[in-house]
Amino acid sequence: MFLRVKIIPGSALSEIADELADGTLKIRIAAAPERGRANAALVALLAERYHVSRSAITIISGHSASRKLIRIDV
Repeated sequence: MFLRVKIIPGSALSEIADELADGTLKIRIAAAPERGRANAALVALLAERYHVSRSAITIISGHSASRKLIRIDV
């Protein structure tokens, strides 16, 4: 399964906030966007949400951007 996400790092809490008109998930992340912390928090949030291990989630593109393409192996 593939997901398009837009993350907002540095938020008060980590949550899936909304779905944008183009199907992209808007996700707030509490971690700061430094040294991969926001990406790690994103992977942890998605793993919990979709009941898969963290290793089943791969960031395909957008490692340093706010918009990312995510692959989830189910």
